[in-house]
Amino acid sequence: MLNALDKLMLEKVSDLHEMPQGAFNIRKNGQGVQRNTTANIDIVTKKDKSGIDVIVKPYTKGESVHIPVIVTEENINDVVYNTFEIGEYSDVEIIAGCGIHNCGDHKSQHDGIHTFYVRKGAKLKYVEKHYGQGEGKGQRVLNPKTIIEAEAGSVVELELIQIKGIDRTKRETDIKLMGDAKLVVTERLLTYLDQEAESSINVDLSGEDSSAQIISRSVARDKSKQVFYFDLAGKNKCRGHIQCDAIIMQKAVVLSTPRISAYHSEAQLVHEAAIGRIESEQLTKLMSLGFSEKEAEDAILDGFLK
Repeated sequence: MLNALDKLMLEKVSDLHEMPQGAFNIRKNGQGVQRNTTANIDIVTKKDKSGIDVIVKPYTKGESVHIPVIVTEENINDVVYNTFEIGEYSDVEIIAGCGIHNCGDHKSQHDGIHTFYVRKGAKLKYVEKHYGQGEGKGQRVLNPKTIIEAEAGSVVELELIQIKGIDRTKRETDIKLMGDAKLVVTERLLTYLDQEAESSINVDLSGEDSSAQIISRSVARDKSKQVFYFDLAGKNKCRGHIQCDAIIMQKAVVLSTPRISAYHSEAQLVHEAAIGRIESEQLTKLMSLGFSEKEAEDAILDGFLK
């Protein structure tokens, strides 16, 4: 059974106020605790390793899959391998939040390795939200890895979000796009205190007329550190765009490396990167409307990360 803390964590990472109606699998402290399947979406426990197989039938439309993970104990080191089969011409949303509540002195960690096979003509929206809380000295660590193979004519939309409270994270995202496949990645990241975050997004545009857009926005406060690597490799007639913007505050550090690599004469690739502080004019305008300096600062940061 889920207690009040569990339900709070599920709300933070998956916007769940009650059990979802569709397919879902809830994992708590390294174990599956609740599951539901539908006529079109099956969830099967792996036999050779920790994790699940999520199988979406071809032509499935308008359904969702929630696969949240919550860690509420210290000294947990949870590793899970999940595989997703997204059937031809289906259209589904997968929500895979992870939250850690650690009030102890020992580290709590979750590593999720997710592999997606997005079949011909399918549409996938994948949302991954990370959140941490707890007054303990033990670190809250999340290391997600996402691998996607997108077949011809498929559409993949990723939302990769780190809300707050994660002390250490290393996110790896590797994507291969075939002919006419389309990708949109939106990344939002917040760090503060002495937190560290590293994100690597690599996209292989192998198919003719494939396209990719990556938008990354981050805020680094206090003494936190962020490191970003982006790589678009155009291996056919294709289009790709990287835009990474960061706001840096106090004594934080942000390192951003956007890279574009063309292996075909009709590859059109663009990258943009900007790191800066909050403009004083923005603060002054909001303060003139009655905001305190802190309220104005928070409003600007919230708007930037939306």
